[in-house]
Amino acid sequence: IISHIHMNRLVTLAALLCSLPSTDGGKVLVFPVDGSHWVNMRVLTEELHSRGHSITVIKPAQSLYIKEMPHYYQTVTLKAATASDDGFNRFLTTMLQLRLESHTSWRAVLRTGEVILKAMYEWHKIVAETVKEIFEDAKLMQSLQEAKYDVVLTDPCFGGGVLLAHRLGLPLVLNVRWIIPGDGHFAVAPSPLSYVPVAGALLTDKMTFFQRVKNVFIFLMALHHQASLVGPHYTPIVQHYFGPNVDYMELLQASDIWLMRNDFTFEFPRPSMPNIIYIGGFQCKPSKRLSKDLEDFVQSSGEHGVIIMTLGTLVGNLPEDITEGIAAAFAQLPQKVIWRHTGKRPSTLGNNTLLLDWLPQNDLLGHPKTRVFVAHGGTNGVQEAIYHGVPILGLPLMFDQDDNLFRMEAKGVAKVLDLATVNKDSFLEAVKAVLYERSYRENMQMLSRLHRDQPMKPLDRAMFWIEFVMRHKGAAHLRTDSYKMSWIQYHSIDVVAFLLSCFMLMALICFLAVKMLWRKVFGRKKGKTD
Repeated sequence: IISHIHMNRLVTLAALLCSLPSTDGGKVLVFPVDGSHWVNMRVLTEELHSRGHSITVIKPAQSLYIKEMPHYYQTVTLKAATASDDGFNRFLTTMLQLRLESHTSWRAVLRTGEVILKAMYEWHKIVAETVKEIFEDAKLMQSLQEAKYDVVLTDPCFGGGVLLAHRLGLPLVLNVRWIIPGDGHFAVAPSPLSYVPVAGALLTDKMTFFQRVKNVFIFLMALHHQASLVGPHYTPIVQHYFGPNVDYMELLQASDIWLMRNDFTFEFPRPSMPNIIYIGGFQCKPSKRLSKDLEDFVQSSGEHGVIIMTLGTLVGNLPEDITEGIAAAFAQLPQKVIWRHTGKRPSTLGNNTLLLDWLPQNDLLGHPKTRVFVAHGGTNGVQEAIYHGVPILGLPLMFDQDDNLFRMEAKGVAKVLDLATVNKDSFLEAVKAVLYERSYRENMQMLSRLHRDQPMKPLDRAMFWIEFVMRHKGAAHLRTDSYKMSWIQYHSIDVVAFLLSCFMLMALICFLAVKMLWRKVFGRKKGKTD
């Protein structure tokens, strides 16, 4: 009897196990971009791993951020190296110096654009050379083919992952905000320049006539930069491996899913497409408990609360005179300050300010005593501030940070200072405004509520669509083929020309008919009169 009972239990257990859904994972090939872009790509790879998928990450021999992490993913390490730490640090130093000079010198403004374009040119050159080496490495390409990956996940800020996915003939998912010429929307979605601001224009969706002129001008400049950056490097590779009539942008636009790293609490209203999936804030999460020492410091602020300051992972300190002014301003506030600062200790530092080489940004932003976030305006930090409802005092340094902070300022949740003109008095005045003018905090908390009020967490939404592409071998039914049309066809200029020609022909026929009737009627009367 006992054995019979055990047998029944085993049969029941076997039936339950058979009824469970299959947890077989897929195989994902990740071609990331180094630097801060890897921070959010790593979130996706770790989540994919936790769901049972096998991850392989392609990394250069020399990498700033991408490390060996065998518990989460395997790596394919290339022989080629990306830009060195020293070279990138020199670039950052040059950009900061030009930023400081830009307020008084137009040469510095022009020089800034020149330095950025030169750096981008060199970085795209390195990526293109890396892709060529991959394609020419028969053994590596064979191993990638034989691995039978289900999907390629890449950041299209550079073109390597897009080219590799098409070369392997695999479905392609983009973890995207930026592409080579600018905002990723402009490559895949209708973007009327009358109300869709171009990145860098520092405009909203409500523009005057001259603002629309500015928007169009900057868009045309972006197209020029695309041609100068993409043409010399990617075009020869594309034409050699994919055909003489193929363009890189066509390969990009053929991507299955665009996981867009923003949403409409950040973005202005604009047209979208069915294969654009908004995952803004996917890296955000509830705060964790602080270490005892840090928690004690935060609690010591009492009712005044805490100010958090960090300029991201790339910039640990500012020029000494600016640092001294900021420290002096902080010293005059009743709030406690936690400041990520890796340089020389300011002589004006007050007893209320704690300097750290690293700080738990997300956990501090989620603390109920945090009042203001002093930040450089990186996408990750801005989205974490929105998630936790903390208003921002912005100090943009480079890249997309001006654009990010301008959007926050336009929504009434941030105040932005120019690094070139900031001093003790201006900084103190700005901090007090964000601290004590209720609108900043109220507006940011409203954005936080809007961001959180959605049926599915952004990270879960990203996972669903990556797995969707893996299950269905792509998402062609969501992808428009409009990119295959010429600009004349896309804007129906040929149709307008045809209809206009028909109208003019009909008008001409009517005119000739009336003229003929006129001659017959009035010509006959004239003859009788004569």
